Amino acid sequence: MEGSRTVRSLDFTGVERQWHVLDSWQGRTGSPDVTLLCVHGNPTWSYLWRKLVAQAPNNVRVIAVDQLEMGYSERSGVNRRLADRVTDLGNLTAALGLTGPVITVAHDWGGPVSLGWALAHRAQLQGIVLLNTAIHQPEDSHAPGLIRVARSKPLLTLNTRMTSLFITATTALSRYARGKNPTLSKAEADGYLAPYDEASRRAGVRQFVADIPLEADHPSAVELDRIAEGIRELHDIPVLLLWGPDDPVFSDIYLHDLEERLPQAQVHRYEGARHLVIDDAPALVDDLLAWVAEGPKAPATREVVNTPSTLNDALFSRATDSSPALITMGESGSSRSITWALLADRVARVAGAFLSAGIERGDRVSVLIPPGPDLICTVYALWRIGACAVVVDRGLGIRGMRRAIRGAAPKHVVGTREGLLLARTLRIPGARISTRELPGLIRESAPAPVHATHSDEAIVVFTSGATGPAKGVIYRHSQVARTMQLLASHYELDSSDALVAAFAPWALLGPGLGIASVIPDMDVTRPATLTSHDLADAIAAAHGTVIWAAPAALRNVVKTAGDLTAQQRGQLASVRILLSAGAPVPVSLLDEAAELFPNASVRTPYGMTEALPVAEADLTSIRLQGIGNGVFVGRPIPGVEIAVAPLDTTGSPSDDLVTLADVTGEIAVRAEHIRDSYDRLWATTKRSSTNPGWHRTGDVGHLDSLGNLWVEGRLAHVITTPDGPLTSVALEQRAIRAGATNAACVGIGPIGTQQVVLIVEEAGNTHLVDAMTSDRYRVACEYPFAAVMRMDHLPVDIRHNSKIDRIALAAWATDLLGGALG
Repeated sequence: MEGSRTVRSLDFTGVERQWHVLDSWQGRTGSPDVTLLCVHGNPTWSYLWRKLVAQAPNNVRVIAVDQLEMGYSERSGVNRRLADRVTDLGNLTAALGLTGPVITVAHDWGGPVSLGWALAHRAQLQGIVLLNTAIHQPEDSHAPGLIRVARSKPLLTLNTRMTSLFITATTALSRYARGKNPTLSKAEADGYLAPYDEASRRAGVRQFVADIPLEADHPSAVELDRIAEGIRELHDIPVLLLWGPDDPVFSDIYLHDLEERLPQAQVHRYEGARHLVIDDAPALVDDLLAWVAEGPKAPATREVVNTPSTLNDALFSRATDSSPALITMGESGSSRSITWALLADRVARVAGAFLSAGIERGDRVSVLIPPGPDLICTVYALWRIGACAVVVDRGLGIRGMRRAIRGAAPKHVVGTREGLLLARTLRIPGARISTRELPGLIRESAPAPVHATHSDEAIVVFTSGATGPAKGVIYRHSQVARTMQLLASHYELDSSDALVAAFAPWALLGPGLGIASVIPDMDVTRPATLTSHDLADAIAAAHGTVIWAAPAALRNVVKTAGDLTAQQRGQLASVRILLSAGAPVPVSLLDEAAELFPNASVRTPYGMTEALPVAEADLTSIRLQGIGNGVFVGRPIPGVEIAVAPLDTTGSPSDDLVTLADVTGEIAVRAEHIRDSYDRLWATTKRSSTNPGWHRTGDVGHLDSLGNLWVEGRLAHVITTPDGPLTSVALEQRAIRAGATNAACVGIGPIGTQQVVLIVEEAGNTHLVDAMTSDRYRVACEYPFAAVMRMDHLPVDIRHNSKIDRIALAAWATDLLGGALG
C-alpha cells in the first residue's frame, strides 16, 4: 500500500499537522453517492482497510485515515485523549470538505472515535458500521485480560513503545496468522508493522493503550460515557455490526452491549473470526459493500400481530385426557410416561414459575435438557409466556453446542446439572433453573395464562453444521403453528396416531399436534444406535403409527432385524407411515424397510432446518423413476412452491429463479412455514432471501418435466471442471449401486479446472484402490475419475450420521495425491 498513499498537509487551528489518508476518490471529479469514513484502532493504521479501498465501486468514496501519532500520520508529541481524537477527526473531515452522505466504518478503538464524530455530524450521517469494538464495560464483566496486561504500568512502555510486541501480538490474534492456508500472510502482517519500525514512531501506540478508561476517574472516562449514552439517540440511523466472535479482546459481551444501545442494528457474526475480523472473514468486505449498495436503512418495523399464540391449544384441548402424551423408553423395554392431563397442568404451572423467576416475554432461554418430559414441559411453558426457547441437541457435540448457545445470547437457562455446568462456562446471565427444581416449582406456582402472540419468537434451532458451523434459525409462533398445521393435514394426523421420534427433536412437535409421542431407547447423538428391537418396543409402548428416522437409524434397524421375535414383527405392522430424511436414502434400504413395515407408506420427505417438509416421494414413485441425475424427492407438498436459480460456468447461482425442466441450479422454496431468519447472520439471511418471499436452500437440483424435484447435492460441493459445473450425488449413487457402502465425489485443484476424485467407503489397507477396482467404478458411474480412493469410514455429521463432509474429504484427497500423507 506504500505506493498508493496520499499524504495531505492540513492546517488545524494554526498548527500544521500532516495526515496520512487513503482516498479512493483521489484524482477524480464529481461527487460520490456515499463516502465511507474508515477509522482504525490501536495499533493498526489505514492498511486495515486496504481491501475495502481496493474493492470500492465507482460510486463509493472510501477515506481511510491514519489517526495522528499513528500509521504514517504526523508524530506531534502531543498526548491525545479520546476527546482530542474525536475533534481531530472532525477537523480532518472539515478540511477535506466532506459534506455527506457519510457512513462511518470503524474497528477497535476507532469505534468510539467514529461514534463521537457521528454524534457531532448527524446531518451528514447515513449509516454506521462497526467491527469488533467497545464503548462500555458491562458491570458484570471484567475488562479484557490482554488489555489489562498491556496497560499495567510495569509493562506498558515495554510492550507498546520500547518493543513492537503489542503490534505483533495484534496480528497474531488473527485466526489465520499461522497455519497451512493463512488469509493473513506474513507480508500482510509485516504491513501492519511497517509504520512502527522504531520506538520513536510507537509513542502513539502507548498513548492509545494508556487512554483506555478502565477507571471511573480516568481523563477519558467522561467522554467515553458521553458517547456510549449519546448513541442511544441514533435510533433512526442504520447500523451494521460485523463481528469476530472468537476475539479475545472484544468478545460477544461488547457486541451485546452495542445491540442493547443500538437495537436497530443488523448483525453478522463470522464464526471462527477473531480480532482482525476483516482479515479473518473473506466475505466481510463484500457483505459490507452489499449493505452500502442496497442503501443503508434501519430494519423494517415488524408488523405486530397481537393474536394469541396457538402453540398450546392442542395440548390443552386434551387437558382432561388420562392417556399418555409422551413416553420415553429405557433399557430392557422400560418406559417413563406422562399423561396429557398431567403435562398440561405442568406446562401451565412451570410457565407461572418462569414468570416468577424473572423470565419475561421476549427473553431467550437456553434449554439444556435431554429429550423427554422435562424438555417438552419447559419448551411449551416458555411458549405459553412468550419466551423463546434456544434448543441445541447433543448431536452438535460439546464444542458445537457452546458455539451455538453463545451465538444465540440467551438471557436465562433451564437445564440439568450437566447443562447448567455448561451454561456457567458461557456466563449466561439471569435465572438459572435446574430440572431438579421443576417438581417444587410445579407445586408452588399458580398456572399462567397464555401471554404469547403469533409475532413472538418461539424457538431458535440449529442446522446440522454439515457444511460449516451450525447456524441459528429463528421461528416465530406463527411459523411453528403453520408447520404443525401442514404436518397434520398432509399426514392426516389425529388423536389416534402416535409418533415414534427416532430423531428426537421431532418429539417436541407431538403435543402441538395433539398426538402422543414416544422416544426410543437410543443415543440421540448417534442415530445408528437405534436397533430394530428398541424400535419395536417403542412402537408397542405407544401403539405407534408414524415413525420419523434418520437414514443411519433406519439402516441399523434393517441390519438388526434378524433379532426380532415374531411378536415384535407383528408390532411393526401397526405403523402406517414411515418417514426417513436428512440425507439421500438408497432405494435398496427403503425396499428392506418396506418388508419390515408391511402396512406402512414408506416416504422420503425433503426439507431442511429452515423449512420442513418441502417435497416428498413415496417408495412406489421412487421405484418408478429409477436412475436419474440426483436423488428423486418427489412433488412439492401442497402449499409449497419450488424453483431453481441456474448455475453459471463457475458454479454460481443466478439471481433469477426458473421452473424450467432439467435446469440445474440452487433450489429455492416459498411457503408460509419457512423460517423467519438466521440469527445474527445478516448476510446469510440476505443471500438466502435474494428473491423476496423465497428461501435459497443451499442445495442444488432440478425439476423434471412433471414438476418433480431431484436433489443433486449441496451448492458448496459443486465441482467446477473444465467442462462446467458438476454435481456429485448421481455419481455417488451409482458408486453405491456398484458395491460401495458409501461414496463421495470431490473436486481438487483450482476453481474452473478441478479434477474429480471418487472416494468410496470400503475396508482396505490402501487409500488408492487397484486399477481393476478403479475401472469398475469408472464404468459403473460412466465417468473418467482422475482417481478412485478408499476410506474405511467417510466423515459424516454428528446429528444425522449421514451427511458427508466433502470439504474435509477434498482436503484429504489433495494431501494424499500431493504426497503429504505418505
